[in-house]
Amino acid sequence: MRVLVTGASGTIGRPLTAALEARGYDVRAAVRAPRTQAFPAGVEVVRLPDLAGPVDWGALLAGIDAVVHLAGIAHIGLSDAAYDRINHVATEELARACSKSGTRRLVFASSIRAQSGPHADRVLAETDMPHPTEPYGRSKLAAEQAVRNAGVPCTILRPVLVYTPEAKGNLANLIRLARSPLPLPFGRIANRRSLLAVENLISAIRFALEDPRAKAETFIVADPQAVSVPEIIAICRGAMGRGAGLLPLPLGLFAALFTLAGRRDTWDRIAGSLEAPPVKLMAAGWQPGLTTKAGLTAMIQAASPPKSGTASRSTP
Repeated sequence: MRVLVTGASGTIGRPLTAALEARGYDVRAAVRAPRTQAFPAGVEVVRLPDLAGPVDWGALLAGIDAVVHLAGIAHIGLSDAAYDRINHVATEELARACSKSGTRRLVFASSIRAQSGPHADRVLAETDMPHPTEPYGRSKLAAEQAVRNAGVPCTILRPVLVYTPEAKGNLANLIRLARSPLPLPFGRIANRRSLLAVENLISAIRFALEDPRAKAETFIVADPQAVSVPEIIAICRGAMGRGAGLLPLPLGLFAALFTLAGRRDTWDRIAGSLEAPPVKLMAAGWQPGLTTKAGLTAMIQAASPPKSGTASRSTP
């Protein structure tokens, strides 16, 4: 199968491209700056124009059987128009071009934020009415509908927060805190957060490309079990051969401090829940290869291998 991967130089696109090539796919990697990229020798690297302007999708799709569309923007603080143009309109144009060219499958990487805000007071499922609360999520939801309307055989994936060695945002901050030698005052946080190992996302994309049960479906993609902030810290510190070092300080104090500092939204992102299990995807036949504990442990140990003779206290 010849597959076009857009956004192939990103934190998801790069390992996906390598994994597909290793599995025998004929991969065309579309990136903004081809000369600066290094991919496996069998990968065809082509230039992807700025999605803020017109794109000749026909040329990129020539000879292609399937597309994995990862390219887009998720930066905070951009205008509604920028999100809509790049995440929605460009995706719509790609989907129409796929339909015209006879592409056999379009896998669109949407986001759980097309369905919900950064936290939710209930466990999420694909049957819920989508309620994005920010321009990014709204642009992804509009793109999903455009893909469905284009007439191309498609699968829409809604991944939760993906963790990779290049993780950013609140998860990266938690990992940095876990690396510190200090006790951390998060012992009483009892939230539930679904996370996603990049390896599990890659296997879900392969499932969407290969399995007929994925056709014309929308799936939440996540590791099988949600975790709390204290569990994330304990897993990361366990991977370093250390105890959790968590203090059970009152949550109300932190909420008040963040509120006084004008950062209540940041506190809600840290302490709030966003649980979105992959029940539907697993019922369709997908099996995740990693638990969050195993995935985070492997990631931390790969970045900071334990010293010789030091056994990790965390096991998958």
